[in-house]
Amino acid sequence: MTTAASNGSVIVVGGGVVGLACAHYLRQLDLQITVIERGAIGGACSLGNCGYICPSHVLPLTEPAAIRVALKSMFQPASPFRVKPTLSPTMWRWMLEFGRRCTHRRMMQSAVHLHAILQSSMSEYRQLTEAGHLECEWKPLGLLYAMRSQQAMDEFASTDRLLTEHFDISARRIEGQDLPEFDSALRTDLAGAYYYEHDAHLNPGTLTSAWAARLRGQEVRLVEDCELQDVETDRRRVTRLRTSQGEMSAETVVIATGAWSPSFSKSLECPIPIQPGKGYSVTTARPDPCPRHPILFPEHRVGVTPFESGFRIGSMMEFVGYDETIPPRRIEQLFAAADHYLVGSASRADVSEWYGWRPMTWDSLPIIGRTPRLSNVLLATGHNMLGVSLATATGKLIAEIVADKPTHLNIAPYSPARFSRSTR
Repeated sequence: MTTAASNGSVIVVGGGVVGLACAHYLRQLDLQITVIERGAIGGACSLGNCGYICPSHVLPLTEPAAIRVALKSMFQPASPFRVKPTLSPTMWRWMLEFGRRCTHRRMMQSAVHLHAILQSSMSEYRQLTEAGHLECEWKPLGLLYAMRSQQAMDEFASTDRLLTEHFDISARRIEGQDLPEFDSALRTDLAGAYYYEHDAHLNPGTLTSAWAARLRGQEVRLVEDCELQDVETDRRRVTRLRTSQGEMSAETVVIATGAWSPSFSKSLECPIPIQPGKGYSVTTARPDPCPRHPILFPEHRVGVTPFESGFRIGSMMEFVGYDETIPPRRIEQLFAAADHYLVGSASRADVSEWYGWRPMTWDSLPIIGRTPRLSNVLLATGHNMLGVSLATATGKLIAEIVADKPTHLNIAPYSPARFSRSTR
């Protein structure tokens, strides 16, 4: 297969939710769009996540306690947040830069920029779903943070105050004795919960399937099993993509390859400091009773999501490189965590097990914008744990940049150029 460049043509590399969102907004510019994906469209991290669209997730991973938790986890293989000991210089550099940002001041700086893009994405999702453009089991039912201990409730109260005072995001506090009335699937012995009513959830697999079908109907070309292998450049532009299905060319190239993006850093002449943050999920039958709301269990770093025809338990965060195994103990941890909070145990029969690599940046912000040295290449990657949440705003920003229009958000905090500057 050989594809020649034509005026107004764009190749989006990566067919996950972010790549599909980019294709959606670029197609509105009446451009010719091709999406190439190394596996299946909508696979990888876009498939097995919990589907939260969560403006309440303003605070980045770079919180003050994170580096201490990371160091302890090296000696705790069962920790839900784990860093595997390694001699990799790249990983140690990433951890060093991550650790430098684990201060209250740096956390709040990143939070301001996450707040802006989260709010934008939520607005875009509402418009798309209300207009009937995406059938994705959209449920604007909020997000519940449930706690077993009073200590956890008290600690989260500080977080809620911070979100209220700085971002005008407030939760409704629900005491333990009132939880079963709020959601009958929750146990009676919990300390309580915080409910963020303006969050939402969807089925990520349904979302990407519906989006892909819509794009095909708009004459967007989706090419599966097509891996980008290398790029050719000339005069500060990418002139040709070498793929497993032949050579391709386009006026503009968007790289939306998630955790795989660092493999193109050298050829794109651009630092892409992403580490894969491995997560797991299981999808099974709906328990009885089934939670009405999506619920996070911060003490166990696990969340659950009710779908129309299933139930998902997911999360964990492992920095173990590009490890492809699914340890049985991790799957059991997911089930056991949910059992601490729910009346009905999730079925361990007919379970779909999944893992994925989240594209983690050391400042917890996505990477969106033109590369510093190649004028026709844009990055749309590094969305950490918020790929689905941030997909729509990312696609809109990419389209605005390609169209040379003013962006609806300040693009500087997300720019790839921030990694080319000396670290401050």
